[in-house]
Amino acid sequence: MCCCAGRAGKRLTGLTPPGEVLLPTLDRLLLEADNLKRAGQDFSDSAQGRLSVAATHSQARYALPQVVRDFRAMFPQVSLHLHQGSPRQVAEMLLSGEADIGVATEALAGYDALVTLPCYRWTHSIVVPPGHPLLAHPGPVTLEQLAEHPIITYELGYTGRAHIDTAFANAGLAPDIVLTAMDADVIKTYVELDMGVGIVASIAVDEDRDRHLRMIDAGHLFEVNLTRLGLRRGAWLRGYAYQFIESFVPTLTRDVVEQAVSLSASFTEEV
Repeated sequence: MCCCAGRAGKRLTGLTPPGEVLLPTLDRLLLEADNLKRAGQDFSDSAQGRLSVAATHSQARYALPQVVRDFRAMFPQVSLHLHQGSPRQVAEMLLSGEADIGVATEALAGYDALVTLPCYRWTHSIVVPPGHPLLAHPGPVTLEQLAEHPIITYELGYTGRAHIDTAFANAGLAPDIVLTAMDADVIKTYVELDMGVGIVASIAVDEDRDRHLRMIDAGHLFEVNLTRLGLRRGAWLRGYAYQFIESFVPTLTRDVVEQAVSLSASFTEEV
């Protein structure tokens, strides 16, 4: 009985019913074969190879540039590939083997086949043109005051958007969201055109770069967000991949990452 399949990238497609039954075993064998190859490469040349990192637009634009720069200086012979996508796409790239490391705020923790580690916490900020009425309010801006203006923010599923929606819903407010985008720079562009008030990640606002805008702290309005680093469970990481992770989050040393992966694997086996 044939269970042959074609390929889409590293994923098997077109499986017959017997193939579907064998798919977990086939996936595990393919993963172990890839692990053996990477382990051999690590022993033969630990400073040369390829590293693929998948990240959301905000992480790639604002959180990773210095990490990428430092990594390239340390490992000039490693070919670094940076992929951008939605949190769901980041997770899928990890699951398919297209990416070795994933960085995103939402979605990663919802996949059992991924090991996720906390990176850093961050809040949102409000961005407005100079002279905007919100700047004249004494004291912290309230959700009610914010909801009086058209709002420009992230698309659903991006950069803490769920926390924004939840805060308004819990307050019984229905804000007028006139425009959404995946990238904070796009949001800020339309705020400069006076189309609405922007709500973006605080990391995406820089006083020198955004001289034509004013920032209002919104940490008291919306729940704190957590950026996560994701790895495919059971995948072998080259030595330089651990260095990339530690450069991004100094507390995530190789020992810490390996221990987290080991504990995660043990829990999965028990379940």
